[in-house]
Amino acid sequence: MNFQANSARRLHITIAIVLLSAAGLLFMPRLHATSAASSKPEQGPMVPANFTELAEKAGSAVVNIRTVKTIENQGQVFRHFFGPQDPGSRSPFDEFFERFFEQNDPREFKQRSLGSGFILNREGYIVTNNHVIENADQVQVKLKNGNEYDAEIIGTDPNTDLALIKIEADEKLPTLDLGDSKAIKIGEWVVAIGNPFGLEHTVTAGIISAKGRVIGAGPYDDFIQTDASINPGNSGGPLLNMKGEVIGINTAIVAGGKGIGFAIPSNLAQDIIAQLKQSGEVTRGWLGVGIQELNDELKEYYNVDSGVLVSQVFPGDPADKAGMKPHDIIVAVNGKAVDSPRKLSRAVADMSPGEKAEIKFIREGKTRTMKIELVKREEEKVAGRNRGQAPGSMEDAGLGMNLTDITPEIAKQYNLEDTRGVIVSQVAQKSKAAEAGFQKGDIIREVNRTKIDSVKDVQEIIKDAEKGDVLSFFVIRPYKGITIIKLTK
Repeated sequence: MNFQANSARRLHITIAIVLLSAAGLLFMPRLHATSAASSKPEQGPMVPANFTELAEKAGSAVVNIRTVKTIENQGQVFRHFFGPQDPGSRSPFDEFFERFFEQNDPREFKQRSLGSGFILNREGYIVTNNHVIENADQVQVKLKNGNEYDAEIIGTDPNTDLALIKIEADEKLPTLDLGDSKAIKIGEWVVAIGNPFGLEHTVTAGIISAKGRVIGAGPYDDFIQTDASINPGNSGGPLLNMKGEVIGINTAIVAGGKGIGFAIPSNLAQDIIAQLKQSGEVTRGWLGVGIQELNDELKEYYNVDSGVLVSQVFPGDPADKAGMKPHDIIVAVNGKAVDSPRKLSRAVADMSPGEKAEIKFIREGKTRTMKIELVKREEEKVAGRNRGQAPGSMEDAGLGMNLTDITPEIAKQYNLEDTRGVIVSQVAQKSKAAEAGFQKGDIIREVNRTKIDSVKDVQEIIKDAEKGDVLSFFVIRPYKGITIIKLTK
């Protein structure tokens, strides 16, 4: 009996300990939370209760933009679908269709598209994307209340994909204010409103995923990345902070990516919009140089820590007149450091034609400063410098690549003022040159820091090198920049 009583008592004690332990596990976090709450300031909820007030207040200023574009010479589309695939299998039926469509093919057709925008002020100015209204013959704006108006294109800026249009409304228009995009933080809640796939006034929410994204859309990339759902038709619509201010203009998405959208920061858009409103175009300063980023190999080659490499100086432009040369490394503009092509482009573009930019740069290891009077950036002129053609004749240079001397014809094709060096005219597959990264069209200016004037110069350097020696090639890749390629003999 005593044994059974003791066993029962031990069992009761064990159960009591387990229950108390469990109670303690439940109770201790509450004590900890209470203690923490008393020592730290209270914070708001991590997730807003809802976005209804914001959506109602801001949604009325978001508009649906519909455009009509005339596309010419589309008759071949019909022949592609209806014409015979095999010319030898023609039949009277095929010939009938060919004659019919030859006579009745429309030489033009109307292409319709949808986008979004938002009303900036009571005068009827509306902000949207350039690609929404580009080349449009007709632009119509539909308000949330159903009223529709024809819109006038005030101005566009393809480089930032921004556009300003205007409607003459006979009603009091709702508006949205531009906020401070620099003040937003990663992880902050945002709301996007637009017309994805024609679904009017769709509201989506998410957070700021990243800032300062460069996605290759243009020379002034500085996008806000968000996971708020953005789809075709959202283009030009606002990205709003929780105060209802526009901190971005929704512009792009990653093809095939889910939850990755990009918006133009409001601080960048504000200056562009002001210029479009005033003059219908954006005027930017132009230095007249081709530039590229310094990778680790180039930093080692030039013995610098940071800066932007001048890969080309365009004849007759401001930098050329001031005495700037290829291989100069720009480190500051007007006292502000620049360590990337994007920062340098923005710094120059933000200045007006006629202003003098103080350029600090490094040449052959020495720091220098010069003042350069900027001119207006001419987009057509700039675009023309980004085209080139492949070289012609070939001559064997060993290591799996063929080279050719730079003739006047080749120099003209590549818009080369400096005709020194040789061009890679062919690269054999699986060769040492291919594995090292050489490409057809590369221009070799130096090998092991020795300047090259002809194919013979390269051949002699390669011939004098011992097996296993590392050859360092200073290479210009036309319209892309400078690179250092190392190859072991």
